[in-house]
Amino acid sequence: MPTVTRLLHTRYRVNDLAASVKFYTECLGLKVSRQHTSPRGAQLVFLATPNSTEEIELCQMPAGAAEPVKVQPDLTHLAFEVEDLERFAAEAAAKGYELSDGPTKTGSGSLIAFIDAPEGYEVELIQKAK
Repeated sequence: MPTVTRLLHTRYRVNDLAASVKFYTECLGLKVSRQHTSPRGAQLVFLATPNSTEEIELCQMPAGAAEPVKVQPDLTHLAFEVEDLERFAAEAAAKGYELSDGPTKTGSGSLIAFIDAPEGYEVELIQKAK
């Protein structure tokens, strides 16, 4: 049976590409690795994550080509490890990005919290137990 060799990227379609790129770069510290227009006319931006080879692809379809994105609660989320959740939350808040849930201590002793991207996609922040 054929198997995949690794995860390359995860794609999220967005309504406002500029606002989403700003959130992921300004709030989370991701870096734009490349951007281009797809053969179908979609604007694509790939974001590199520190210490990871996988990327996040943000996609904005051309006007009228698709229904606007409406993210359902608890549909999906990205999870990122942070060294100090309290410090991260304070720095994000200073930039205008408030936590939407948490911090909460888990049974394993880790701390988790959530922050919402512009389209409503949830981003989980995890401070591993020490």
